[in-house]
Amino acid sequence: MMRGRRLERALLWRYLRFQGFEYCSLWRGSQPDGGWAIRGTAVAEIEGRPVEARYRVICDAGWRTMTAHVGVVSSEQKRALRLRAEHGRWFGDGEEVPGFAGCIDIDLGLGASTNTLPIRRFGLEVGEARDLTAAWVRFPDLSLQPLPQRYTRLSDGLYRYESVGTGFTADLEVDDLGLVTIYPGWCERVP
Repeated sequence: MMRGRRLERALLWRYLRFQGFEYCSLWRGSQPDGGWAIRGTAVAEIEGRPVEARYRVICDAGWRTMTAHVGVVSSEQKRALRLRAEHGRWFGDGEEVPGFAGCIDIDLGLGASTNTLPIRRFGLEVGEARDLTAAWVRFPDLSLQPLPQRYTRLSDGLYRYESVGTGFTADLEVDDLGLVTIYPGWCERVP
């Protein structure tokens, strides 16, 4: 349980690219302006070794990332990343992280949980598209990289995600809360 928040939905994804599962929960602040939280745990085989990853992303009521905490444990390493965002500036260990000015979203490169943030924040109409640059967290090393992206709403419950620089595209099926149900080739929700 998260103090001052109520659980909106909990779900389980099965990875399709590698062996593993991810548990994710979406929490809403108890106050009208209380914001949102996404918490999760993934257990998977990444790069040929078992890895456990835990994350917590706190957003304001407008779905802008405020904090992100990510931890990874494997047989070779234990890593943690703690970020704080303020007005499009990112900080880690009290120092500003260069190269991420203007990024509003965190994008955890492990699963589909953080696709919810821009989907909810943009509130796109069918046919409408918006661009953003996210602070992308790579796994399992937790390195950061700016990642230009585009979201296009194709229909009710269907969004096209594009990684603008790489040309990668996927049509994401989402539920009524904007949580991914099917991410083709990446993961799918367990019924």
